[in-house]
Amino acid sequence: MIRRSLTASESWKNLNWKKFQRTLFRLQRRVYKAVQVGDKRKARSLQKLILKSQAAKLLAIRQVTQLNSGKKTAGIDGKASLTFEERFALAHELGKHQSNWKHQGLREIPIPKKDGNTRMLKVPTIADRAWQCLAKFALEPAHEATFHPRSYGFRTGRSAHDAQKYLYDNLNSRRGGSKKRVIELDIEKCFDRINHSAIMDNLIAPSGLKLGIFRCLKAGTNVGFPDQGTPQGGVVSPLLANIALNGIESIYKYKDPKGREKEPSIRYADDMVIVIRPEDNADEILARISEFLAARGMKVSESKTKVTATTDGFDFLGWHFKVQKNGKIHSTPSVENFKVFRKKIKHIIAHSNYGAKVKAEKLAPIVRGWRNYHKYCKMDGARHSLYFIQKRAFAIFNKELKQNRLSSKLLLDKAFPTVPYSEYKYVNVRGNKSPYDGDIAYWSERNCKLYEGNTSKALKRQNHSCVACGLKFIGEEKVHLHHVDGNHDNWKQSNLVAIHKSCHQYQHMSKAQA
Repeated sequence: MIRRSLTASESWKNLNWKKFQRTLFRLQRRVYKAVQVGDKRKARSLQKLILKSQAAKLLAIRQVTQLNSGKKTAGIDGKASLTFEERFALAHELGKHQSNWKHQGLREIPIPKKDGNTRMLKVPTIADRAWQCLAKFALEPAHEATFHPRSYGFRTGRSAHDAQKYLYDNLNSRRGGSKKRVIELDIEKCFDRINHSAIMDNLIAPSGLKLGIFRCLKAGTNVGFPDQGTPQGGVVSPLLANIALNGIESIYKYKDPKGREKEPSIRYADDMVIVIRPEDNADEILARISEFLAARGMKVSESKTKVTATTDGFDFLGWHFKVQKNGKIHSTPSVENFKVFRKKIKHIIAHSNYGAKVKAEKLAPIVRGWRNYHKYCKMDGARHSLYFIQKRAFAIFNKELKQNRLSSKLLLDKAFPTVPYSEYKYVNVRGNKSPYDGDIAYWSERNCKLYEGNTSKALKRQNHSCVACGLKFIGEEKVHLHHVDGNHDNWKQSNLVAIHKSCHQYQHMSKAQA
């Protein structure tokens, strides 16, 4: 049994993943191009090829079992992982039923919200997640060709930082930002109220894939709302929400003095901000938006939607934006965002069961992640530099290490890694560009700019290619920094290489088996 398991493990690891990725990307690029020129019939034929492709099926299984952050979350069947034999068996099942997939029930996990309420995370089984990932491979390139350029949420090649930079550019002194207002739009229970017909009517897909998506939607419906909702927790759910909401960004538009049409709306999933001029009627814009949402089974939350002067400041995606009277705009971490972050840090620092070394190891990824997210903000000042939090951590480390100040300082540096910040320096994604457009040079170079320090240097040395598989870094998969000799204390440039997350996993699997 052990021998068979090792054989399956070796077979899985030695699959030609590089060839699979190239095969899938080539098909996805053709789907994107077909929709771009209006040939949806050809796009649907190509989507069928993706669903039948062995490369796509294996990549989908690898994505949900190895790469996704929720890969260890069990569905209603109780399975939290698959053996290598089960992965190959699932690939066979996907091949047999890819056009007639039947979804199992969903496991419901209550998630507390910041307003005191709870939302229900609905988790599919691993098999259903793999099918949804396969469906996403086929659907995403088709709809990327139709999405509005300022829809930034849950889209490959776009991020919250694009939305942040767009607000900078539209509210600075050159654009008269101090005179403008913003509509902070909140959609009431967006994911729970999306009308299924709004998704199905706009879906670019062959009939078998449409049937599978319909069953996926029905598996996540709420009692009393049989024709509404997309399950939060599904791999394909964010894409379906984007399909339903696509077009809301174009509701408000105007012409600038040069006669160019402007659509100053920014959407990130169901969060949206609309920048309006002093002469614009906010009530009229909201009325048109309400009409758009009503056709999709949703409505504007009257209690949370508000019109705010830019000089009064507003929150969006964890940032607080404010235009000063002199016209300068700054963004800082929002009060709510900082409170949540500080609570996590204090919980670890005060935890009596952790030693100083464990605390430092647990703090480092949280602090690095928070600082990376806010690195294009104004982060000077004691509060956002985390001076007082670090002072408290040092006192506790020093006490636990019996007044060894040098060791405490070294642990503090490890627990609070520095991330350089540069306000306004982010470069927005260009227009309607998409990773599926085939412009590998643009996307690989752009993705490299999203990393700094040793990772950035390694990417430049490697000409933006993974040192393990040779492919360019153009997709959503994260770039990891790999220590060639296995010594994580050796930070010499010659010992550091940039590598895909999945390739990094296989490197360590090989060493563990050796």
